[in-house]
Amino acid sequence: MARADPDGDLERLLEYLRDSRAFDFTGYKRASLSRRIERRMQATGSETYDAYTEVLEANPGEFAQLFDTILINVTGFVRDTESWEYLDSEIIPAIVDSKGEDDAIRVWSAGTASGQEAYSLAVLLAQVLGDERFRRTVKIYATDVDEEALTQARHARYPTKDVVSAFGEPRAEQFFEAEGASMVFRQDLRRSIIFGRHDLVQDPPISRIDLLVCRNTLMYFTAEMQVQVLSNFRFALADHGFLFLGRSEAMVSQTGIFEVVNLKHRVFRRMGGSEQPRAPLGDTRPLRLVQPDPDGSGTMIRIAFEESPVAQLVVDRGGQVSAVNRRARALFGLGFDSPGKALKDLQVSYRPLEIRSLVDEVITNGRPMIVHDVEWTTSAGEQEFFEVALLPVTSDHSTGVMISYTQVGRYRALRDELQRSQRELESAYEELQSTVEELETTNEELQSTNEELETTNEELHSTNEELE
Repeated sequence: MARADPDGDLERLLEYLRDSRAFDFTGYKRASLSRRIERRMQATGSETYDAYTEVLEANPGEFAQLFDTILINVTGFVRDTESWEYLDSEIIPAIVDSKGEDDAIRVWSAGTASGQEAYSLAVLLAQVLGDERFRRTVKIYATDVDEEALTQARHARYPTKDVVSAFGEPRAEQFFEAEGASMVFRQDLRRSIIFGRHDLVQDPPISRIDLLVCRNTLMYFTAEMQVQVLSNFRFALADHGFLFLGRSEAMVSQTGIFEVVNLKHRVFRRMGGSEQPRAPLGDTRPLRLVQPDPDGSGTMIRIAFEESPVAQLVVDRGGQVSAVNRRARALFGLGFDSPGKALKDLQVSYRPLEIRSLVDEVITNGRPMIVHDVEWTTSAGEQEFFEVALLPVTSDHSTGVMISYTQVGRYRALRDELQRSQRELESAYEELQSTVEELETTNEELQSTNEELETTNEELHSTNEELE
């Protein structure tokens, strides 16, 4: 077989898969992806990616074979037992302790494959909460891109030896019901688990999650795509929500967007707003103020500062205000005589944010900082939110700090509206999914009843023949 072109032809094939079947593999690592695709090419006798694309077009059944090869659904109950024991003894009790008796507990199993991970989470939570509270408060969202695997997961049926090996016989009998050589997760608890298709690359994340489990899935993505997915995970988690990853995934500790809880077991936590009000700006070099040039550029700089739509003021090393622009004067009621006054004597030093200690910190460390979501009620009684940036500045003879107040209330309102819409969409999705699952259950019961009727009919027919 001729060697497949690793460049343009592969990209065209990936675009074809994305456009024709809504499976986006463009964020996957090319080396492992090409190896898996070439297995199917070899099986179908295709020598190039373009030739294999033609096979897919002519034989739609090949898509299932290809996706099964790419999406290696290796899963199991409580895989990496030691890490799951840590989750059971430390993390789940911490989540439960932080909740009131009737507070919802939301869990997301991303990349759940055939469902063992989701049912493992259900067992651990039900054991701590008790059946009644579990049914009343817990929602476990179990998602994957593989519909076939999700169908298997919805049936909640697994070999008895796998269930008993993972949980032990007492817990297996407590949460599963024996059916022949299999065990089925209890139906009354099963209703708290919602299975659905979700693409980590293309689809928006589920929100307000207390525990997000995504084990050995990120490792298939490129570094750039991992950062994007992790950013989505951060959005998905509630403040102080936990992220539980697989041992192969190390990118998260390099992003700086999660707090490490236990690196060995790959448990991280979303840092809440109160823990990280300040984040470093991209360029940490102090802004340098230069003397005006003879061509008048200094005058242009002063005009730009004065007319800036962002409220700004400059404070020198001694704590005196050096400059205030028009927007700052209008917003905070500062007069033209403010320059030359001590910052501590002005109301803006503590409203909308106490900035005196921050100014001292920036001058001492020489590093900028930014404070998010600063709330303030204007003189007109309107609520506003600011992003306050403090940037160290230097001139030939002195140092100081430039403070900028960017109004973000409008963007915050849009974000809140987006989150509200997403919650409504999630609720509608939950109701629809629940209805679908109830219909599936009803259909199975009807099918079972029909089989019983057929059996009874055959027995009656046999009895009639014997009577005749």
